[in-house]
Amino acid sequence: MTIPELFLQEFDEEMPSTRKILERVPEHSFSWKPHEKSMTLGRLASHVADLPARCATIITTEELVRPVGFTPWTASTTAELLDHFDAVTGDARTALAGLRDDQLSVLWSIKMGDRVLASVPRAMALRRIFMDHHIHHRAQLGVFLRLLDVPIPGLYGPSADDQR
Repeated sequence: MTIPELFLQEFDEEMPSTRKILERVPEHSFSWKPHEKSMTLGRLASHVADLPARCATIITTEELVRPVGFTPWTASTTAELLDHFDAVTGDARTALAGLRDDQLSVLWSIKMGDRVLASVPRAMALRRIFMDHHIHHRAQLGVFLRLLDVPIPGLYGPSADDQR
């Protein structure tokens, strides 16, 4: 199995779990946050829903430049979260399905204006800047939902809520 095939297999295993947790985000709580330094639930859920777009960008470009003052995409409803997630996940899967081994060592950069935030081989960008980042924030979203007493779906097996 090639490395691109492994990335695609992991993507196909992780994205349905992400959709399951996004389905549970209550839009009436979008403005809630557990701490003054935290993102709101709606902003965090939107970030999780949008991160697959980063996967497609990593594969199809050599850099992502965010303008200074960039405002990230934010959903207004749970339905909008899911529609956006489905769209960007489809684009990311298409890009991953076409990924070749020779593309993995090409440097990929993310910038804020002229400032380089990271410049790493594409394989590392896919792993760290997309997948690890995505899984981290999905887990954070699970904590937010737990604090709101929203039942958490099992992601790698049954959750405590699945066992009730």
